[in-house]
Order: sequence, then structure tokens, then C-alpha cells
Amino acid sequence: MDNESIAKRFFRLAALMEIRGDDPFRLRSYRNAAEALETWPMSLEKILKEEGLAGLLAIPGVGKAIAGKIVDLIERGTFDAWERIIAETPETVLDLLEIPGIGPKTAALLHQKFKVSSRVELKKFVAGGGLDLVDGIGSKTAERIKHSLGTLK
Repeated sequence: MDNESIAKRFFRLAALMEIRGDDPFRLRSYRNAAEALETWPMSLEKILKEEGLAGLLAIPGVGKAIAGKIVDLIERGTFDAWERIIAETPETVLDLLEIPGIGPKTAALLHQKFKVSSRVELKKFVAGGGLDLVDGIGSKTAERIKHSLGTLK
């Protein structure tokens, strides 16, 4: 697994945690680590092989917990915290964030209150007039969401 893939997993983890309303300090630590890992000049796999855990801990933003997750990603392709979170909050919820008019709070509301966890489910929800039931979505935002869903593949 390359550095960019590892960073992407931490960015996605932070986004899911934000949608779930998890601790903002923890999700910020995942984002900070992801930013450092994404552009780190040396392969994390090579660092782990040559320097071990100490080499990973030398990267800014990488503490013991995140270093352990990096090791798991390299060795197993996943880590336990990721598996627990996606078991409770499907990764497809993140697709909602790509739709103009839907941010983390709206995505969280759609998922938690209306059980919408994918674009397909959102299309059905919108077609059934569901946006009228969502607090905080005005007519302009509703139109923007409808338009976006009409143009998305």
C-alpha cells in the first residue's frame, strides 16, 4: 500500500468520524497525519522495513496509535478502527459529501435520521419529497441537490 493510499484512508476515516459526530480532536489528528503521509518523500513501507515503528514515529503528526494503524494497513490492508466505523456507518455515506449543498452535518442528519447512506438512496429520498422533511435545507439548497443528482452518474 503506497503513501497516498494510506493517507486517503486516514482522510476518509476522519470524514466518517466527522459525520458521526466523533471527537473533533481525534479526527483532526487523523487529518494532520494524512496530510504529512500524503507527501512524505519516502515510502512508509520502506520506513517500516528499514527503521521499524521508530521510523514511523519520526514523521510529524504520527503518534503510537496512528503508527500502529499504518503497520496494520501495510501488513493487512486495513485496521480495526476502520472496520468498526464502516460497520456502523457505511463508507458510501462519504459519497454524499460530493454533492453540492451537502456538508458533514447534512450528511450526518440524512444518515442518522433518514437512513440515507448512498447516492442511490438519496435519489430515492429526493424523488419522494424527502428533502422537505430535512431541517436546514431551504428551497435553493434543495434545488441545488436535485440538480446535482440529475447530473451525477
